[in-house]
Amino acid sequence: MNSSALIMFIVSAVLLWGGLGAAVAFYLRKPEVDHYPEGGEEIDRESF
Repeated sequence: MNSSALIMFIVSAVLLWGGLGAAVAFYLRKPEVDHYPEGGEEIDRESF
């Protein structure tokens, strides 16, 4: 592997893992649902 291929490999790995880390950090700080509604009544499954 020559030096230009190694540099491109390192740059692509940094972009890939950096983007993944940024996405995980973003979604840990702000999930899609801010507030879940109250739960409903339990269904008696034996009556079906």
